[in-house]
Amino acid sequence: MSVAKCQGCRDGAGFDQPFSMAFQPIVDLQARSVFAYEALVRGPEAQGAFSVLSAVDETNRYAFDQACRVKAIELSSALGLAQDGACVSINFLPNAVYQPRACIRATLAAAARFAFPLDRIVFEFTETEQVDAEHLGRIISAYKDIGFRTAVDDFGAGYSGLTLLSRFQPDLIKLDMELIRDIDRNPVKRTIVASLLSMCEDLCIAVVAEGVESAAEMATLADMGVSLFQGYALARPAFEALPPVAWPDASAAAAAA
Repeated sequence: MSVAKCQGCRDGAGFDQPFSMAFQPIVDLQARSVFAYEALVRGPEAQGAFSVLSAVDETNRYAFDQACRVKAIELSSALGLAQDGACVSINFLPNAVYQPRACIRATLAAAARFAFPLDRIVFEFTETEQVDAEHLGRIISAYKDIGFRTAVDDFGAGYSGLTLLSRFQPDLIKLDMELIRDIDRNPVKRTIVASLLSMCEDLCIAVVAEGVESAAEMATLADMGVSLFQGYALARPAFEALPPVAWPDASAAAAAA
C-alpha cells in the first residue's frame, strides 16, 4: 500500500541551488579500517557548506534534505563505497521529516537505483537542533525498522543530552569536539568521557571521537577504549573523493600520550 504524500511533498518549494559533497572518513583505529565516510555539503566548486546552507529556509528545507540524501548515495556509489564495505553517514534534518515512512521514499529509491545496501547507510542528526523528542523517536524507530543505522552528532553540546538516550538509543553517538579538544591535558574531560563510554557500553551504543586534531588526543582516547575516530589528525574532507587516511604510528602515538 502506498504512503500518502506528506506536507513537505505537497507544500514545500524545490531546492534549485546546485551543490555537491565532500567526504571525511570515520576510522576504526584498532582494525585500521574505514568504518564510514561522512558526506558533507559543499558548493558545486567545493565552496564551504555555508554557501549552500544559507539558501535553506522553511519553504525548501524538505527538498534540500531529500536532495542531500540522494546526492550522498549517488556519489558514494560512484566512489565505490558499495563495494569496499564502508558505510556512508548522511546528515539529516529531523524537522524536515514530516512522516518518516513517507519521507524516506526518495532515499529508498536512490539506494535501489545505485545498489547501495541499506544497512550501510547511517543517518546522523545533531543534538543541537531543537526537535520534538516524540517525533525524533518515531523517526529513529522507523529508520531502524527499515534497516538504516542512526547516530547523534555533537553529543554533549545540545538541548537534550542524556534525556535523549533515556528515551531511545541510536546506534552511535559522536562526542562533541569540545569534549575531545586537549583531552590529553584535561582530567575533567577525561572523567566525563570515561563516564559516557561506560554508559554507552551498557546501552550497546558505539562511540565516535569527532574532531580529533592531535596524536596526543587520539592516543589518550584510544587508551580510554575509543576505537572510532574522525578528525583532521586522520584525514581532512575531500571534495567528491575519498581521502587517504594518515594512520598513526603506534609507537609515536603512545609516546605522545
